[in-house]
Amino acid sequence: MDQLFKQNIDWAAARVQEDPDYFKRLSGLQTPEYLWIGCADSRVPANVITGLQPGEVFVHRNVANLVNPGDLNCLAVLQFAIDVLKVKHVIVCGHYGCGGVRAALNNERHGLIDYWLHPVRDLAEAHRAELDAIGDPEERVNRLCELSVVEQVRQVSDTPIIRDAWNRGQPLTVHGWCYGLVDGLIRDLKCSRSSL
Repeated sequence: MDQLFKQNIDWAAARVQEDPDYFKRLSGLQTPEYLWIGCADSRVPANVITGLQPGEVFVHRNVANLVNPGDLNCLAVLQFAIDVLKVKHVIVCGHYGCGGVRAALNNERHGLIDYWLHPVRDLAEAHRAELDAIGDPEERVNRLCELSVVEQVRQVSDTPIIRDAWNRGQPLTVHGWCYGLVDGLIRDLKCSRSSL
């Protein structure tokens, strides 16, 4: 733990040396244009892989980047981002090789997380023929990662929070992306929604 505090001190000093007003600006009003709903995987930090600075993206992360209508934490973040911060873009970003998606696809059991991953298992069952036609197990997982992102975009778009924003004419687009751990690139899954 001491190492983390030392690294924090070094990081803060480097920011101030590079830009003496960095923290003064950062501590001011938060006005990100983006809400990122992503996986909790430590290898997928939103601001790092998009080249954004702290304060430029509002972030919600959970296992397998799911948007569950009963997840009050996710819905509270979504409502705050839309109604208070007035973000213009909601990005649902999954990643290839997601362990949560893999566990759901392979019906692996891990305890409490199995309840959380139930929607991914349902999605895999709904697309069983397509997934079974993919010979490579890794490609099968990656395809389910994409299908899940598309479904999460639909889930976000169907929330009263988003529908109310669109009804009042708030400029807002929901995007679906997938990040590649092996090459560091983000793919647009072409499933964006910007109105009812």
